[in-house]
Amino acid sequence: MFDRVSALKPATDAQKFIQGRALQLVAGLGDTRLLLTEQARNAISWPFLVVLVFWLAMLFVGFGLFAKRNATIVAALLLGALSVSGAIFLILEMNRPYTGMMQISIEPIRFVLSRMGQ
Repeated sequence: MFDRVSALKPATDAQKFIQGRALQLVAGLGDTRLLLTEQARNAISWPFLVVLVFWLAMLFVGFGLFAKRNATIVAALLLGALSVSGAIFLILEMNRPYTGMMQISIEPIRFVLSRMGQ
């Protein structure tokens, strides 16, 4: 599309300005498309996630192994494990902004696309 817009031969200064603006918009659309395709891929590698979860599990096993068993220690370890698992869940959810439990709304994009068609 960039080639087709740049191949146009503007006759007036207004047409030259419009062609320049159209080239800027086409380049911006290309950048946005590239960004969306890059965001669609998984940015977090599964081996890293497996190693992280294993390391955290061993850390909590070590804490639980050397601590005396009482309600306070069990509650503290449970709260720590819940907070770490919540943080990992949030990181994984933010990795996929258009799917999952927490999503970015698609409505603004649809509104702009409907306006562009007019």
